[in-house]
Amino acid sequence: MQNAEVARRRDEAISRGVGMMTQIYADRALNAEIWDIEGNRYIDFAAGIAVVNTGHCHPKVMAAVTEQMSRFTHTCHQVLPYENYIRLAERLNAIVPGDFQKKTIFVTTGAEACENAIKIARIATGRNAVIAFGGGFHGRTFMGMSLTGKVEPYKKGFGAMMPDVFHVPFPMGPHGISTEDSMKGIEKLFKADLDPNRVAAIIFEPVQGEGGFYEAPTDLIRALRALCDKHGIVMIADEVQTGFARTGNLFAMQMHGVAADLTTMAKGLAGGLPLAAVTGRADLMDAANPGGLGGTYAGNPLGIAASNAVLDVIEEEKLCDRANELGSRLKQRLESIRATAPEIIDIRGPGFMVAVEFANPSNHEPDAGFTGRVRMEALKRGLSLLTCGVYGNVIRFLAPITIPDAHFAEAMDILEESVAAARQG
Repeated sequence: MQNAEVARRRDEAISRGVGMMTQIYADRALNAEIWDIEGNRYIDFAAGIAVVNTGHCHPKVMAAVTEQMSRFTHTCHQVLPYENYIRLAERLNAIVPGDFQKKTIFVTTGAEACENAIKIARIATGRNAVIAFGGGFHGRTFMGMSLTGKVEPYKKGFGAMMPDVFHVPFPMGPHGISTEDSMKGIEKLFKADLDPNRVAAIIFEPVQGEGGFYEAPTDLIRALRALCDKHGIVMIADEVQTGFARTGNLFAMQMHGVAADLTTMAKGLAGGLPLAAVTGRADLMDAANPGGLGGTYAGNPLGIAASNAVLDVIEEEKLCDRANELGSRLKQRLESIRATAPEIIDIRGPGFMVAVEFANPSNHEPDAGFTGRVRMEALKRGLSLLTCGVYGNVIRFLAPITIPDAHFAEAMDILEESVAAARQG
């Protein structure tokens, strides 16, 4: 088979609403390497959008899934439950930030996790309104779209969003938006449009994913915690992209010494299998009536088995330390590249959740065109990268945290060559 042949079939068979970053069709993968159906090899700096933090086909994860497959693949936990589901919940209750009694539910996707967090906050508080942030991403369901702070491509053309969802600015240093601006946005909201006693929840990403890897400053998170405590609002940390060692901590909120009431997670939770969760204060988690939460595939046995193995790998291989080491080396190399590339205006991100932002050196406007050229030059050289950001001018680096040093060094050389090639035209 050839990529072009499959791409033609894809265009005829799949809705164009499913976006595609490349027309390279994967055949097999191992750790940080992917081979396509033509036998071409790529270094993967996307990791399925921060999903395979433990690498493609990690032996321990694969063994756990294989062993579970030999027993059963599905019973529906609400019908015939299984012990490892409970064991994983116990582990998440213990490791998710927060010095209080916690409980957990499992669902299938990050969007479902965010939806269920809102459901929990609403039933627990008896309120409806939700505050989210510009640039945030929380999924493609209607509530997820409504919470998401970016119109294109997520909201455009889909009609009216869910009611009682309000957005305020998120701190973006390169664009002159500060914590003070964010809190003033909430203050203005409370003055003009929204009684704080109607607010069920405030949801935010500790590091915005699709929005451009802007990190929530500690003073913002502390101010939000104080605001939520003052008005009885549920604080929701969306750790779908930041979770499971990506930021150099198991969860990004650990960097700030502040605990959310509810934490949503997915992506890196199960090493490539569909699994998501909400973990939070037990009194909130118990507010829903039996049957109000869950789903047919929620907590599928294969995903549960994979997730227990992922947590073992993170601990045994010290992947939080590895993320900090790799992130430091990546930032150093980007600073070196910056010396000859004035298009680089910012290098940021905690742990191995690093991004570089590009702008036109002459007018300082965000330069999505240059960003796209860097990505395509890298792809031609065998390095898969992802772009993001409200202006499409950010490259985010999300390689598996288990990437071997030799492959990391090779990727850095390709990156430097790609930036130089993009500058030439």
